[in-house]
Amino acid sequence: MDGRIRDGSSVAVEAVHPGDPVADGIVRAYLAEVASRWYGRPATEDEVAQALRDEPYDDLHGASGVFLVAVEQGRAVACAGARFGLGVAELTKVFTLPEARGRGTAARLVREVEVMCRHRGIGVLRLDTRAELAEACALYERLGFERVPAFTEDPYSDRWYAKRL
Repeated sequence: MDGRIRDGSSVAVEAVHPGDPVADGIVRAYLAEVASRWYGRPATEDEVAQALRDEPYDDLHGASGVFLVAVEQGRAVACAGARFGLGVAELTKVFTLPEARGRGTAARLVREVEVMCRHRGIGVLRLDTRAELAEACALYERLGFERVPAFTEDPYSDRWYAKRL
């Protein structure tokens, strides 16, 4: 599914190719926030660049995945992606700019990812995160994700969630 998805709000959801300036901008904002929380101070440009190398997202397109961006007044305000597998997809890069939070945009993006997964015959959507990202954990739980045993060895993760679609 490519193009814009509209629901009557002022926010359009677009499937964007990784590497597109819109995609890279919102992912860099996401990684800057996560790294800043990790370090307890604003992340440097070098740290954000390293995080992008550590957590690439260039496979989130075509048969291997999707990357969605919420655009409001010509500006990316949120994103979410999924990496498709056999029967299971990994939810990743769920983020909303601080000034755009509280309007349901992240939940809308996750629901759009769920629809795309169902269309591909994927029955489980899962993710890993950190308890420190309390807002994200609360969102996933509100959307019906349940905590599950660890399924990755990511040193930055301490919570794992899954949802049957």
